[in-house]
Amino acid sequence: MDRNDAPFGWMNRRRLVQSLAVAPLLGLLDEAAAGAAAGEPAERSIGLAAVWRRALDPGDKGISRRWFASALPDTFPLPGSLEQRRIGNRVTVDTPWTGDINDRSYFTAPDYARYREPDHVKVPFFLQPDTWFRGAAWYQRDIEVPAAWAGKRVELFLERPHWETRVWIDGRAMGRSDALHVPHVYDLGVVRPGVHRLTIRVDNRMIVEIGHNGHGVTDHTQGNWNGIAGRIELRASEPAWIDRVDLHPSFADRVLTVRGTLRRIGSERVDAADIAFAGVSVRATIAWKGDEGRFEAQLRPAPDDAAARRAWDEFDPVLHDVSVTLPNGEEWQGRFGWRELVATPQGFTMNGRPAMFRGALECSIFPLTGHPPTDIDSWRRIMRRAKEYGLNHLRFHSYCPPEAAFDAADEEGVYVQIETVWANQSVMIGSGLPVDRWVYAETDRVLAAHGNHPCFVLMTHGNEPGGGKTKAGEARRDAFLAAYLRTYRDRDRRRLWTAGSGWPLIDESQYHVTPTPRIQDWGQGLNSRINAKPPETRTDYREFIGRYRAPVISHEIGQWCVYPNLDERRKYTGHLKARNFDIFADRLRDNGLRDHAPEFLYASGRLQILCYKEDIESALRTHGMGGFQLLGLQDFPGQGTALVGVLDPFWDDKSYVTAAEYRRFCAPIVPLARMSTRVIAAGTPFAFDVDVAHFGAEPLAGAQIEWRVADTAGKMLAQGDFGPRDVPLGNAPLGLSAAPVLRVDRPAAAHLIVTVRHDGKVVAENDWDLWIYPAALPAPAGTPRIMRADRIDAAVLDHLAGGGDALIGLPGRSVANYPDRAVQLGFSSIFWNTLWTERQPPTTLGILCDPGHAALADFPTDVHSNWHWWYLVHRAGALRLDLLPAGVKPIVRIIDDWFTARPLALVVELRVGRGRAIVCGFALDGQDAADPVSRQLVASLERYMAGDRFRPDVAASPDQLRGLQAG
Repeated sequence: MDRNDAPFGWMNRRRLVQSLAVAPLLGLLDEAAAGAAAGEPAERSIGLAAVWRRALDPGDKGISRRWFASALPDTFPLPGSLEQRRIGNRVTVDTPWTGDINDRSYFTAPDYARYREPDHVKVPFFLQPDTWFRGAAWYQRDIEVPAAWAGKRVELFLERPHWETRVWIDGRAMGRSDALHVPHVYDLGVVRPGVHRLTIRVDNRMIVEIGHNGHGVTDHTQGNWNGIAGRIELRASEPAWIDRVDLHPSFADRVLTVRGTLRRIGSERVDAADIAFAGVSVRATIAWKGDEGRFEAQLRPAPDDAAARRAWDEFDPVLHDVSVTLPNGEEWQGRFGWRELVATPQGFTMNGRPAMFRGALECSIFPLTGHPPTDIDSWRRIMRRAKEYGLNHLRFHSYCPPEAAFDAADEEGVYVQIETVWANQSVMIGSGLPVDRWVYAETDRVLAAHGNHPCFVLMTHGNEPGGGKTKAGEARRDAFLAAYLRTYRDRDRRRLWTAGSGWPLIDESQYHVTPTPRIQDWGQGLNSRINAKPPETRTDYREFIGRYRAPVISHEIGQWCVYPNLDERRKYTGHLKARNFDIFADRLRDNGLRDHAPEFLYASGRLQILCYKEDIESALRTHGMGGFQLLGLQDFPGQGTALVGVLDPFWDDKSYVTAAEYRRFCAPIVPLARMSTRVIAAGTPFAFDVDVAHFGAEPLAGAQIEWRVADTAGKMLAQGDFGPRDVPLGNAPLGLSAAPVLRVDRPAAAHLIVTVRHDGKVVAENDWDLWIYPAALPAPAGTPRIMRADRIDAAVLDHLAGGGDALIGLPGRSVANYPDRAVQLGFSSIFWNTLWTERQPPTTLGILCDPGHAALADFPTDVHSNWHWWYLVHRAGALRLDLLPAGVKPIVRIIDDWFTARPLALVVELRVGRGRAIVCGFALDGQDAADPVSRQLVASLERYMAGDRFRPDVAASPDQLRGLQAG
């Protein structure tokens, strides 16, 4: 095995403080600054950030023609990527993208024709680079080895190359590395002082087929770039040096085991290593076997040294420094935390306390650079943003971030899960393909590079492993992953291991990650709980997770979309552009909806929050649940454009929700209400139970749990409390219940609010929207002029022609739809996005209305969808406004998918002949319309029609009206 393919113990060597690994996202770092940023004396490290020579080699001629033996012709600044400097090929419809394109209509559909024109190509699938390059690129510069390095061993450090590198010094080959997620380090041996030619060949093709949708390689997220990011350095060491140090802290007895590996050149020998921690030092004897030396020692902080014994977790992320020093001056410094994550049948514990992972995915989405940052400040911001939104966990989907991400997570107290591949679609795992060997090698490299970080608590080989969709292939997959788990559970007990994110659920896993416990799964469409069942807050997943001995984390919950924020385009100042947003803006403009874009963003965003709240609370309600991993907290710009975040790809807010609001239902302590319905008949008991998902730092002794119901005007309808009581850690049911009788004279929107106080302070508060309707509807305000109808027929048209009014409720199945890309109306927001899911329903993003419209005067509503709209929308069809004259302003609008952006409505008003009509995309009568919500809306519409404010602006012909009905 090539030295540079071996497990990379070098990562921890002579690193003074892990958090000092700083490099710019763009631009250059001068050599002196590079050495200082690495935290090393200038004479031991030389930064190589500079303008290098370079040449592109798409035809793979460079090696055979010995490009390393002569000066390359062009110039290029490193660190950086070709794409950042707009070097490569222009984008065309034939660009060989890395990653699947599920919906091929872009290549043939007439409405995409203008985006396929040469020099005007715009793709809807992901952020579009200005240029692209696949293949080998050569980078070269002259380096000077100082005289002080005579007789010393020299290594080349490349922090984040993409992907394969090969290195030559003065024409002498120094090896290759196919590591993807960790630095490449080349042992150059003893290099004589003076000037030398250093040549690096970087190849960003699929060096090993590891799955072309994996976020370490795919164009869907960071992009498949070519170059080197982060630090590029020469480092000098003595002929005997520290190759690797592994820290194994035992939480229970506060014993730190330190294991080290040394290397040497020739007969150079050191016999001992001095290890220091918390004022305690020991000398470990080094046992040599050939050119490898090993040592092991244990250290214990003094029993009365409380500071040195403090544990690390999300609430108190305390780090402790350790140093290893050799007699020849070689030194290694690192950090660790005392912590113990345990998996039990009742969930996780962290340091002996119940713990629940509240996580989101990080998929290597960095639009300004196209690669993950290597500076710690960028990662500190990301970790802090996650915690601001109540999360304590990030899952790095099918990739491993740079060292700075681990440093930041250590400091901020964020638990991380690491993965190496997404071996699906283009490859399968466990069938003897090269990906099998590479996964083992990359796992070893990741553990060597980052294994000491306390934040690094979970690991799996990768995401959603494929087995070729055959029973035999899946059996081979499962056997391979079982062996993988047995290997690494024994090799590294500092973290927990699972077979895969998503599947399979096998006995060898120490925890499971599965999509089953969530409110909508892939392919469920309108049959999911959120779309097919009336709103409630009692459902949890105890029956499912009770089947497994290991804790269960729900996989990629959410995936609820929001409308594109078209103003976001100005942020894309790097080489990746949101040209997909240009397409969406054109669709809106072409359909006369451009001015509604901000309203669509807000209304769909508020619906998105409702969906996420129920998704998260369902997990929090489940006693013994291991946690959840959102997809996601930020938008996912690839796979057809999945706008699933409450933050944009830059980790910025989108204006329709704040972190404080989000933390009401996603935080260490969250009050929970179990309700069978959100729609209440006035004068009848409203029964609910109260629990608390308490995964905070300590139990709450003598907490006060209060509840109140108030309408939206602030009028108190009922209130109570459960008296002082202890709230233990965890989320076991508390047995608290109430059943107040709520009385209103008019229909009212209200909130149930639950507050938890401790020592006189509010420690958590949460709320749920309710709708209260009088038991009896107001007397109909109709007149003989108003006809109610469930179809548009001759009788209705004659009535309108004679000057009568008609309230028409078309059952959803009888509403005219589009023959191509039909609207599929549902209550929830769009799941993931319709381009990637091949238009899995729903294909809409909720409703938009004016609550002040006179037609809604007796129907309390927000501008956006809320839970009571489920009773109408789940059985409705979308009315096509393109079939009506221009200028129709719906009473209730439906927000279409941004890929089609068609004008749709749920309720419209029109003049027809001498008469007037309101048309609804849902039935007015019958069993499906017997619920209080439907009855109240119909009553409000009738009252409006009977009053003097019913004055439709736009006239439609009888044929146009009839066109709203399916033939």
